Amino acid sequence: MMRIKTPKKGRVKRELEKRAPKLVETGKKTLILQGTKTSSTLNAVLSEICHLKKGGVVRYTRKNDNIRPFESGGETSLEFFSLKTDCSIFVYGSHSKKRPNNLVIGRTYDHHIYDLVEVGVENFKSIESFTYDKKLAPLMGSKPFIAFVGEGFENVDELKHLKEVLLDLLRGEVVENINLAGLDRAYVCTAISSNKVYLTHCALRLKKSGTVVPRMELVEVGPSMDLVVRRHRLPNEGLRKEAMKTAKDQPKKKIKNVSSDAVQGTIGKIYIPDQKIGDMALPNKAKGVKRERREAKKKEANERASKRQKEESE
Repeated sequence: MMRIKTPKKGRVKRELEKRAPKLVETGKKTLILQGTKTSSTLNAVLSEICHLKKGGVVRYTRKNDNIRPFESGGETSLEFFSLKTDCSIFVYGSHSKKRPNNLVIGRTYDHHIYDLVEVGVENFKSIESFTYDKKLAPLMGSKPFIAFVGEGFENVDELKHLKEVLLDLLRGEVVENINLAGLDRAYVCTAISSNKVYLTHCALRLKKSGTVVPRMELVEVGPSMDLVVRRHRLPNEGLRKEAMKTAKDQPKKKIKNVSSDAVQGTIGKIYIPDQKIGDMALPNKAKGVKRERREAKKKEANERASKRQKEESE
């Protein structure tokens, strides 16, 4: 039999509870690492992604020569790092003559490789190359607005897959409601061709429009780059079904003596036991009892006085 080890310290127990599966998942952390050889452009791209994802990213700067995501056996180190850092998205950068400025963006499920997209970076512009009013700079950790422009994101399989991966990479934590005043950044992805996407980062400027909804203007703040899709690997159908499973909605527990009506709303029944008023103990200093006693004494005194008068008259 396998022996199951339970955590003995509270800190270890809390850390394991954070990593346990949840019905509503928190924001996904991103792991950024690099291969044995990188270029100055690729290092700048990885640094910019780390800056944009600040607060939800883990960056490894050491060279990794045994990571080959698309080869069998080459993803072992990636899965180990994913388990170690509790990251479900990774960005791996490498540079070679055959594939210059190469980025591999992938997702993991249960700390195993789920899917992969390999893109090449072209025409990269860093944040420092853009001039704008620094007051418009987006705040760290703010929720972004993501726009995908072009029919290729609906028709081409490679771009559809890239769209899913970029959404997971850029959107941050999933929320139900958001304040419009908190939207200060936007990622715009434009499909230029069947395998090329222009990605840029913009700041949102809110202006008066004469209505409740303000008019928005985009100010490019960088970075921007062209992403050329080279290879991609979709998850197999069995793994996809397992990853897409959701918890069944638990039926609401029936509450006794409570019903709902479309007109009257919630209706409740209250059962009160029979009240035996005759057996109830009254307080000794009740005002009503004192008044009755005074009236009885006066009546007795009047009767005595009337008897004396009759006796004297006889």
